[in-house]
Amino acid sequence: MTMRARLRRHGARISLLFAVLFVVAAAAQTSVATPRSAEVGVVARVYDGDTLRLRDGRRVRLIQIDTPELGTGECYSRAARTALVSLVPTGTTVYLETDPALDRIDRYGRLLRYIRLNGANVNLELVRRGAAAPYFYRGERGRYADRLMAAASAAKAGKLGLWKACPATVLDPERAIGTGQSGPPTKTPPPTGKCDPNYSGGCVPLYPPDVDCAEIRALGIAPVRVIGSDPHRLDGNGDGYGCN
Repeated sequence: MTMRARLRRHGARISLLFAVLFVVAAAAQTSVATPRSAEVGVVARVYDGDTLRLRDGRRVRLIQIDTPELGTGECYSRAARTALVSLVPTGTTVYLETDPALDRIDRYGRLLRYIRLNGANVNLELVRRGAAAPYFYRGERGRYADRLMAAASAAKAGKLGLWKACPATVLDPERAIGTGQSGPPTKTPPPTGKCDPNYSGGCVPLYPPDVDCAEIRALGIAPVRVIGSDPHRLDGNGDGYGCN
């Protein structure tokens, strides 16, 4: 074989190697763009601005953010829920993203997740719109903490959402949000004679369907004492009382 032929063969091998490396690199970039977790769900119900339920029964609490609690009369509580509904309406398929720096499940059995839709971080989008504020429970900062704080500062400076509607709100990620009262709390009593016998101190609706502490507080009966099996899972810390 001539020297020229050998050089041509060597050059062909190098070209083939570069082609293989290019394909591998392209595949790696694609895998980064695609959610690494196969954890997906379909939205069945939006409880409030930061909590929803999936069709398979799992409840999801959006981590690192907080919104005014629905049913308490807090300023912007209804608007916060409307904002989340507009982003992930019933029937929407969403990705659930965990944060390695944070807990995966809270004391109420809810999944602690970032919600992803079409590549967008819904938790962050709520803060950008002024529908939520950063909340770093126990001071724990997740992977998007800096971006959440920057988005909140911009929303507050621009008087977006709750920052305009509720001027008494303070941007403090170490505490749950407090927007002040927009009116008297709304209390919706459960059907007469249909109280769950597993609880005392207030008429907790029969299970099913499931109710959470936001709904119990909206009824004006929190805390309640757990005297049975706690089907609603209201007693997260096992002290015998729910929603305290």
